Amino acid sequence: MIQKRILSIFLLLATLFAHAQESPKYEIRAVWLTTIGGIDWPHFHQAQQQKEELCLTLDKLKKAGINTVMLQTRIRATTLYPSALEPFDACLTGKAGHAPSYDPLQLAIDECHKRGMQLHAWVVTIPVGKWNSYGCQQLRKKMPGLIVRIGDEGYMDPEQDATASYLASCCREIVEKYDVDGIHLDYIRYPEKWRNVVKANKTRSKSRKTSLSSQINAITRIVRTIHHEVKAIKPWVMLSCSPIGKHDDLSRYSSGGWNARRAVAQDAQQWLKEGLMDALFPMMYFRDNQFFPFAIDWQENSYGRLIVPGLGIYFLDPKEGRWQLNDIKRQMYVSRQLGMGHCFFRSKFLTANQRGIYDFTSHFDAHLALVPPMTWLSSEPPVAPMGLTLKEGVLSWSDTEKHVYNIYASPDFPIDISDAKNLVATRITGTSVRVPYNPSLNYAVTAQDRYGLESRACQLLVNAGSQYSKPAISITDGRPVALPAKSAVLDADFIIVETLLGQQLQVSRYQKGTLLDVSALPDGMYQLRSLGRKDRNHRIGFFVVKRLAE
Repeated sequence: MIQKRILSIFLLLATLFAHAQESPKYEIRAVWLTTIGGIDWPHFHQAQQQKEELCLTLDKLKKAGINTVMLQTRIRATTLYPSALEPFDACLTGKAGHAPSYDPLQLAIDECHKRGMQLHAWVVTIPVGKWNSYGCQQLRKKMPGLIVRIGDEGYMDPEQDATASYLASCCREIVEKYDVDGIHLDYIRYPEKWRNVVKANKTRSKSRKTSLSSQINAITRIVRTIHHEVKAIKPWVMLSCSPIGKHDDLSRYSSGGWNARRAVAQDAQQWLKEGLMDALFPMMYFRDNQFFPFAIDWQENSYGRLIVPGLGIYFLDPKEGRWQLNDIKRQMYVSRQLGMGHCFFRSKFLTANQRGIYDFTSHFDAHLALVPPMTWLSSEPPVAPMGLTLKEGVLSWSDTEKHVYNIYASPDFPIDISDAKNLVATRITGTSVRVPYNPSLNYAVTAQDRYGLESRACQLLVNAGSQYSKPAISITDGRPVALPAKSAVLDADFIIVETLLGQQLQVSRYQKGTLLDVSALPDGMYQLRSLGRKDRNHRIGFFVVKRLAE
């Protein structure tokens, strides 16, 4: 009882604090877009209708603040793209093995990137569909003895080396052919009824590795093989998976026998520790004490990688469950407070606005967010773009390298690029973009590399505005500048001179009537910031050094 009371108090405080927090600049906001049976997409077998439906869906997801789309790409030994390894899935034409008139995966990548969203190829690994389905039949013919039958379903045998190499080849094919931002592994675990199969087949069970440690090693071998294959080709591709929502029993909370590590040999936290995964999207389709303690456990054992709870918004559908919107809202608030994002299962339930989830998410994620950088893979940010200009509503800049770019806008100058409210466009693929006419805004652009690392900002002062015509702006030819008077509420002891990009140049005592020596500064525009107790600092003015030509 005391434990539950402590948790309830924590949730109350965390939720209240999260309500007061501003939207973070870095956060994964994802959705699983399911294609099996066309349950999320596509709902038509005609190519043009499929294209239009996908674009409309992505538009809705973009408006709700989604920045990452998990597209089910390998479905059940069938694919959403022309593959040399497996046939097309039936969701595209109505008949498995029949090719559509276009490449659905390429279309999805292009359309996501146009909208500033990442596209991760969702690869279903061990299950290969109904025993007599087309994909399963073809794989059984190609690799006899690799597929195990459980009921009327087929599964790849995780204990055979061929499974690891084959799944790695599927992922390699996607990464080599397509500009995906991530490979997302699903069902990378033992089937729930595997032990029953082994027990029933006593002849084969003698040679099988039935201990938990052996099963964990078998699944980890598959993960390691895929990781090495993908990273050798494109190390910046984010590798992730969706483990069971509870890693293991906790000291105070039981998983009820359904957990990743012991029930299905999915040691996902160890994969993070070994660096085999960049991110986890645990399928946390639970509520209350079955959600929050386990979410904390995932985050505490993240080893600096990304944890994004998968939220079961399908339970908002009266046909699926009896959840209320507040169940999901609390999970989103607390996940944000814990420094995690959110991933919705599934797309259909979000865009259908079940119990108002779309409306709430659009408000909750009103400000844009970037996918957090993978700093464990790279630490050198790109060089800032140059020559930012605005002409006839078009922002343009130059760059010596090919990157994607983020745009910031604000009446303030220089623009604070750490503030998500100033982020107005993400992952622009060219070096120009049209912006709405607003005479009060100034602009900044940053370059972002494939690891998500962002450059310093190239700033453009468009509007001097009233704030720049105040007496706080001084123009000097190099002679000392009079500091603005210190207000009664300002506890500042020092004055800092910075460039407009935030580089500190001088620190001086802040005293009434003090003149600031700027003779050593080159011509240019500078900002003054006060520095007080607890390292609090405030911008208090600007000045310009402009010497007359001799």
